[in-house]
Order: sequence, then structure tokens, then C-alpha cells
Amino acid sequence: MGYSPPRNYTPPPGTAQQPNLAGANMAGHNLKEKDLSNRNLSKANLSKADLSDAFLHRINLANANLEGANLFRANLLEANLAGANMRDVNLIGADLSGCDLTGADLTGANVGYDDRVMVKMTGAKLTGAIMPNGKVYGM
Repeated sequence: MGYSPPRNYTPPPGTAQQPNLAGANMAGHNLKEKDLSNRNLSKANLSKADLSDAFLHRINLANANLEGANLFRANLLEANLAGANMRDVNLIGADLSGCDLTGADLTGANVGYDDRVMVKMTGAKLTGAIMPNGKVYGM
């Protein structure tokens, strides 16, 4: 049997409890410069949300709807974006290093200007992802 704290347990000061926001509807919300690191937002609706300059380290956005969201300069280090709908998102200046983008749909995403890609994707997993030009990566 696993440990469970007493019912009247209060975590010590400075201990952050991360709420489970799986499936939450935050469509169109202004989340600019917010710190949502380590949160579970799998299957959440963040379509057209402003996440510019947000800290989204190790966030779980698996199968989330981010269509039309603004991720300008957002930091998504090691985020889980597997299966996410990222159609028409603005990714200019975003850091997707170490992200899992397996099967994500990036159709029409804004990733740069002319021939310059302006998104950091060092070590990102892209297998099966639909790239902005509509081509499937690694297939």
C-alpha cells in the first residue's frame, strides 16, 4: 500500500502544487509571460491563446488544440506536444528543444521569414509530424 498524507495535510510553504488541467478550455485566453511549466494540459483547448514569452518547460500538451495560438518566443523546453493540433500557430522565436512533436500537425505554422527558420528545435522528435508545408516528417 502506498503512502497517503493525512486528510488535513498542508504542503510546506514554497511547495508548488501543479493542478491537473487536462482537457481544460482556455481558448483565446491571455497567458502571455505565464509560467505553466510541468503542468498537465493534455487534450486542453488553447486555440487562439496568447502564450507569447510563456515558460512551458516540460509541459504536457499531448493531443492539445493549439490551433492559431501565439507562441512567439515561448520556451517549450522538453515539452510533450505529441499529436497536438498546431495548425497556423506563430512559433517565431520559440524554443522547442527536446520537445516530442511526434504526430503533431504544424500545417501553416509560422516558423520564420522567407528561407530563414526562426525556431530552435535542437533534439526535437519529429517522426510523423506534419510540417508547415504539409509534408510528413520522416515518412
